[in-house]
This record gives sequence, structure tokens and C-alpha cells, in this order.
Amino acid sequence: MSESGPPAGVLPTPATTPPLVPTHDQVVVLYVTVVYAVVIFGIWNIPGARTLINPLKLFTIGWHELCHIIAAILTGGTILSVTIDPFLGGATLIEGGKPPVILSAGYIGSTIFGGVFILGGFDTLVAKILSFVLGIGLVTPLVLVRDKLTILLTVLYEGLLVGFWFIAHAQALRWYCLFVGVMNVFFVIWDIADDKFFRKANDSDCTQFHIMFPRLPAHFWACVWIIFEIGICIAFLLLGIVSFKLSDGDMNTQAGKKTSGTIGLCIIPDDIQSCFPAYMTHVDDEERFKSRHTQLPRRTHGHLYHGNSVSVSFCYITPHVSIAALHTCSHSYHT
Repeated sequence: MSESGPPAGVLPTPATTPPLVPTHDQVVVLYVTVVYAVVIFGIWNIPGARTLINPLKLFTIGWHELCHIIAAILTGGTILSVTIDPFLGGATLIEGGKPPVILSAGYIGSTIFGGVFILGGFDTLVAKILSFVLGIGLVTPLVLVRDKLTILLTVLYEGLLVGFWFIAHAQALRWYCLFVGVMNVFFVIWDIADDKFFRKANDSDCTQFHIMFPRLPAHFWACVWIIFEIGICIAFLLLGIVSFKLSDGDMNTQAGKKTSGTIGLCIIPDDIQSCFPAYMTHVDDEERFKSRHTQLPRRTHGHLYHGNSVSVSFCYITPHVSIAALHTCSHSYHT
């Protein structure tokens, strides 16, 4: 009895995951996001431990204040002073402009910015791009900081950022970016916690909203902004699930860690393969080929068909083999 298979000339269609259904690797990201939120809440509010994340706090607070500044400038306001401190919090003194817009810009900007970093938790290439933003953002607040321990910790976090490029094919960068993303996207929670537990000198934006609209208590504004942040976080998580379906191995290949050429499915006359025996192989030689050159993606499958002296072959073309060279070998062949 012959084995059943796809009709001649038809390649099998790989199984696909529905867009909104997370893959196994994406489920891990979702769990880690929740764990990070709990861990950050604890570290942010535990005396002593909170000092260890000062560089990331400065990065988060600095971006939050920058959003206030941008909104103030766009609405015609004047910046009088800026404070970014891991212990006192952030504060931007503004004259003129539109206060409701300026005040809202801080939480909105922090939440969206954090959502972008959450996407870095789904894809290594995105995490690599965001690492440049993080690298600059960690150093910039030091212009306003003179605490030696904070400066030393910033150097340590910068070192981790660079080192993670070379650990596990930069997979560690994903978790670094995800941590930063969660810290930014839920900034309102940390901001309120500082108000409640540490009575910081600079009030939270929720308190400022209460001052601006006395009839609505700070707790009301806190609930509004927490619901907003949860909604944005869920939206970016769904965007990550839909947009980044690659497995860890696929991400390693995409990031250019192992593959030095291009893998593809080509239609090539039989005898042309003799021109480049080191770079072309039939499917039945796949295992020998993989061990000698590179690991093919798991979804790369196919069947070998012969007809009119043409065969379907899997090819690996290194940067040294040009299309022009292929043409010189194929000019005398006809199908």
C-alpha cells in the first residue's frame, strides 16, 4: 500500500496558529508580564530594595516628565523647572499652556511607551532596536542626578544591556525590555504608591488632578487611569500575539545569529546543480546538508518532482553565489 501524500506538484501547507491564539512561547510572555507587575510593585515599595531599581525608575520618571514637557510646549506653555529624582519623584513646573492636556500627557505617554517596550518581549529583533532607546534613556537622567550609588547602578544596568546582546542569542534582551515595558505601562500604580507609602515631596498626577478638579477625589482619578493602563496593556499584548508568531529558533534566525545566506525553494534544471554542488541539495540529502551548512527552518518542507528535466530542490545560496552565476549555468537548458 502506497503512502498518501500531497498531489504531484503541490507542496504541503504548514499548520498555522489563529492570529489571536497565543503560541506556547507567547503564553510564557503573558505569564512573565503578570509576574513582572507583581515583582515591580514589591520592589518599588520595599525600602532598600527600591534603591536597586533607581536607574530604571529614573528612566521611567524621566520619560513621564518629558511627555509633560512636550505637551506644554505644544500648547504654548513655558517650562520653568524640571525635577527627576528617584526618591522625590518627578516634577515639571510649567507656566501657561493647557493644564488638563499637559497633566494627561504624562500618564498617556508613559502607558503607550511601556506598551511599545512590551512588544520587545515578543520579538528579539524589536528588543534589539528598543535597547538603543533604553541605553540612551538610562544615561540621560544622570544630568540631573548626583547620587553616586545611582550612577554606579546605572553603569551596571548599561553593562547588563550590552551583555544581554550576547547571551542566548539576545533572548535575554526580550525579558529586559518586557520588564521596562511593564514598569512604564503601569506607572500610575507606582506613582500612587509613592504618594501613599512614602509621602514623596512631589505629588502624583492623580493628586494634581484632584487639585485641578476638587469635586473628584484622587482615588477616582487613580481608578480611571489604572483602567486606562490595563486596557492599553491588553491592547499591546494582543498586538504582540498577532504580529510576532516566531518561535525562539525562528527569532534567532531572523536576528542573523546563525544564517549567513538565504534559504529558499527554487525550480532548477537538473544539471545546473552540478555547477554548485556545495550549495544545492535535493530533499533526500537534507540531513547531510543541514549538518554541513545550516539548520533549515522547521517549516521548510517539500517534495522532489521530476519532469522535463526539471526538479524542485531546496537551495542554500551563500552571499558568494550570485544570480548571474546561476544564469551562466542555465542558458543551455530547456524544459
